[in-house]
Amino acid sequence: MKTLEIQYPDTLPDVTSQTEREFQRELKMALASKLFELGRITSGQAADIAGVSRYAFLSDLSRFGVNAVDWDLEEIEAELRNA
Repeated sequence: MKTLEIQYPDTLPDVTSQTEREFQRELKMALASKLFELGRITSGQAADIAGVSRYAFLSDLSRFGVNAVDWDLEEIEAELRNA
């Protein structure tokens, strides 16, 4: 896996009321969530980027305003018929 280095001001974690570790974890989750929302990566790939399980990733998406599933009405109706 490749590594991406992101520079940010030393004070940014304090401004967001987070420890440096919490802030970095949040950045990884935000990146993964956005790429998943755009349909560029799968939830499994996003979970790998965020460093969490797929279940934890999907469960945490709502904090970023991202839906875990993006089904249209036909897909929902088909799923309910097959349930």
